[in-house]
Amino acid sequence: MPRIGFGLFENYDARRSTLHAFKAGYRLVDSAQIYGNEKQLGAAIHSSGLDRGELFIVTKCVSNTESYDATLKGIDESLENLQTSYIDLFLIHDPVAGKRRRLEIYKALLDCKATGKIRSVGVSNFNVKHIEEIKEAGYELPSINQIELHPFCQQKAIVEYCRANNIVIQAYCPILRGNLVHPAIIGVANKHVRDPAKILLRWSLQHGFVPLPKSVTPSRIQSNIDLYDFVLDADDMHALDVLDRGSKGAISWNPIDAE
Repeated sequence: MPRIGFGLFENYDARRSTLHAFKAGYRLVDSAQIYGNEKQLGAAIHSSGLDRGELFIVTKCVSNTESYDATLKGIDESLENLQTSYIDLFLIHDPVAGKRRRLEIYKALLDCKATGKIRSVGVSNFNVKHIEEIKEAGYELPSINQIELHPFCQQKAIVEYCRANNIVIQAYCPILRGNLVHPAIIGVANKHVRDPAKILLRWSLQHGFVPLPKSVTPSRIQSNIDLYDFVLDADDMHALDVLDRGSKGAISWNPIDAE
């Protein structure tokens, strides 16, 4: 799996920004049905000239609008929108619909994996208890859990659980939506003569996460992937690790406590 992905914004020209990302070297692109940009992503894939096997395409369904049958229909619609015969990773976007529906949707994803429409099944914003439900139902565990993750919101219990169960962590909001003014972040950035976004992405990579930065600016898209010519030392990592505020540090929806 690629070590860094490109996250798409809602309601933006996804085709243009994805093509910039492909040119910069990204091969994982994260989308969602609710974003309304799968068709634009599909157009970018189709016109990029890249072999489909080089790409890792992610999309998601929102749990409170889905059932088993609706999920199957939605997967077919996503395949059509994306102009592809398979989706590399399909996630349940959130856990808010309740246990019965979560398991129903998850079963639909697994059935589509069995037929080859999906290569990997995962979840997003799932807490430990939500994944335990999957285990208790006798289903295979998700390959991915995509959660908000950055120095201010480290979700340590979920991360520890996922690592213990070989579930890869994808990190959204890894660069704090551009709010990069904290003195600790600036201090590490100045030390390495790098911009603050690079520091946060290196922090994420060195913790073993798959960060999903978003940008619509070509220069920033390129800058965010140029991460492999420096390393944060133990002092740098500690300076960022101690910023954790638990759930109070979240800057997004982050519905991990849904029943």
